[in-house]
Amino acid sequence: MLITVFTPTYNRAHLLPRLYESLCKQTFKDFEWLIVDDGSTDETREVIENFNLNVNGNNDRLPLAPSNLEGELKIGNENENSNFNVNLNFNKGDDSNDKSKQINPHNLCNPCEIPEKSFPIRYIYKANGGKHTAINVGVKEAKGELFFIADSDDMLPVNALEDVAKMYEGIKCDNSFAGVCGLDGTFDGKVIGSGLPQDIMDESSLCIRMKYGVTGDMKEVFKTCVLKEFPFPEIENERFCPEMLLWNRIATKYKLRYFNKVIYLAEYQNDGISSGIVKARMNSPIAAMMTYAEMTRYSNVPFIQKMKAAINYWRFRFCYNRNDNKTIKDTIWNKIPTINWYWIIAMPLGYAMHRRDINGNGN
Repeated sequence: MLITVFTPTYNRAHLLPRLYESLCKQTFKDFEWLIVDDGSTDETREVIENFNLNVNGNNDRLPLAPSNLEGELKIGNENENSNFNVNLNFNKGDDSNDKSKQINPHNLCNPCEIPEKSFPIRYIYKANGGKHTAINVGVKEAKGELFFIADSDDMLPVNALEDVAKMYEGIKCDNSFAGVCGLDGTFDGKVIGSGLPQDIMDESSLCIRMKYGVTGDMKEVFKTCVLKEFPFPEIENERFCPEMLLWNRIATKYKLRYFNKVIYLAEYQNDGISSGIVKARMNSPIAAMMTYAEMTRYSNVPFIQKMKAAINYWRFRFCYNRNDNKTIKDTIWNKIPTINWYWIIAMPLGYAMHRRDINGNGN
């Protein structure tokens, strides 16, 4: 299998049919859809089950998983002779028979109105830990050579996976490449950000941003083996880790083949991570500090960008002290991410931004 389309999701049952429909319309068919549910309490599992019912013609209902589910729930068609494989480990107080907590999935998404799929769907349920932990699980479970992250509130243009496959064909045997990267666009077809200065570019993500000044979100499609080499750090009591941390680390060893074509359509939700990015960093300060500390050490990052990174490092370091009732001395002994001593010049501006964040509640 060439591509794993991976969706980390949390309480987005109402949006999944839109993404599913865009996958059904793909001109390229050699892919799977892997969904990792990061502890949803809505009807996510029922909606995904309904996608499979649309093809399998099986009207047998699975019991609705209660909110106190422990362990991992998998739904998928591993081969043509199987429909759903479910392994459930329930706590005491199982309320799966409580009629008030059961949902009729036909009210959410009618199988007759959904296009037929030609790809396997696999679903994994895990305890809530943040998008980055869901990605780590997805990478371990992925069967595709490439790993395409598609958030539950977004869609793919009909030729997206075909474009990825064609572009990957030219670099798949070159071990200096981590994968390929296209552009993000809005639902009305506009490119998000600046686009690329050339139609095809073979560069690292740091070089694309820092040397060529490319702005805006892009859609990186990494080799699954590369993501296994660079897992997201999972920090106790933190539920957010910037993707930039990992993409930058990958850029120190690999490049990507960039192509100037929209392969991903993004819609930012009011309650999503993107809309509350500062608050997310405030609540996960170690991951934020790690990201900015490493930025100050990259040789191909201009001084002005290193200064901004140092300011942001201090901005979120004060969050760590405040959230955990620790002093600066305590944080040193706890070995949190550090930066070179001379970046103390950025501390006053970092503290000013920290105060602004607090007064504005991180919005």
